[in-house]
Amino acid sequence: MALRMFGSASGNRLMSFIGFLSVSGLTLAVAVLVIVLSVVNGFEKELKDRVLGVLPHGTLYTRQSVFDWQSERSRVLQHADVLSAAPIVEGSGLAVNGQQLQGIQFRGINPELESEISLLPSFMLQGSIGDLGQSGFNTVIGAELAKTLGLVVGDDMTLILPNVVFSLAGPAMTTRRLHVVGLFRVGADIDKNLLLLDIGDAMKIKRQNSVDGLVVRLRDLFEAPRVLHELILSAESDDLFAVSWMRQNGNLYEAIRTQKVTMFFLLMILVAVAAFNIVSNLVMTVDDNKGEIAILKTMGASPTDLRMVFICHGMAVCMTGLAFGLAIGILLTMTLGPTYAIVSDWFGLDLMSEYFIRYLPTDIQGLDIVTICGVSLLICLGTTIYPATKAARANPVEVLAHEV
Repeated sequence: MALRMFGSASGNRLMSFIGFLSVSGLTLAVAVLVIVLSVVNGFEKELKDRVLGVLPHGTLYTRQSVFDWQSERSRVLQHADVLSAAPIVEGSGLAVNGQQLQGIQFRGINPELESEISLLPSFMLQGSIGDLGQSGFNTVIGAELAKTLGLVVGDDMTLILPNVVFSLAGPAMTTRRLHVVGLFRVGADIDKNLLLLDIGDAMKIKRQNSVDGLVVRLRDLFEAPRVLHELILSAESDDLFAVSWMRQNGNLYEAIRTQKVTMFFLLMILVAVAAFNIVSNLVMTVDDNKGEIAILKTMGASPTDLRMVFICHGMAVCMTGLAFGLAIGILLTMTLGPTYAIVSDWFGLDLMSEYFIRYLPTDIQGLDIVTICGVSLLICLGTTIYPATKAARANPVEVLAHEV
């Protein structure tokens, strides 16, 4: 009986059109919810897998002028939650090529240990991390930095440090000519501001005899504060201190997660508004079928029977809109990334240039789909109660009197 009242089965064009609008509104709301949550999931996933896969999970530093990183590395690797550790030299400066310049962060690494610490070697476009140690002052840079400076593999560039050196000729900035031996592309912000050097070359450029710190990679990056705290407490010296990835990117990660929850609730309001359109559809369906309702009551149908008929009818409308919304949302989400890339190439747009990820990521998660379905069905169930109750309370005597 509920299915016979669904769609155009009533033969009333106005009712069919109103039913179409109800289904379309719910379809649009669910599709938008799926797309938005999938994009937010994509940013969260890429931040975790790419950006945090390349950046250090944590770094140990010392207040002493000399860091005995070999003994410290042996001690750190004994911790159950530490996967690997490697020395690092850090700094900042200007990368210059001709008239082009760009502010950068440079990192001196051990090429043999870098694959244990970071996923960066898997994002190499040309050359390899191992090329850093082949000869003096080689460098590997991001693809966007190379594009900005007009560099290709085999070119030379100049690194300028904010360190003033005094000589007989007067004060001068510290500069070093570097040879580009490789390019990487992570698809994140570090593509335009990170420069890699061999750790020995980095110490020479900074005019120091010791590394700056010890980078650690953890089994669970979300346990970084706890693990680093334990490493500090277990150290024999009081001169150690640590910095985790959360200090640099933790706010961004939490902002993405908070944004996801906020967008879910805001868009659920849109679903609720679309679901309340079903109320008007069901009320008009009850009025349109009041004669049939009276006849059913005279034949012995109970108020509960009629209530269940209209609840099932309303839920059929809801599930139809929900199914179409999920299908359209998933289909558009799957094509959103490639479509954005094509449109950006055609029109020369770079809308993601200010974000930490340079493309539009998407990630459809089953838990989100289940949550959308569950909450949407609960909202729809709530909207069917009033029209169903109105149908159950109809007085057959009055209805049939007016019909006559």
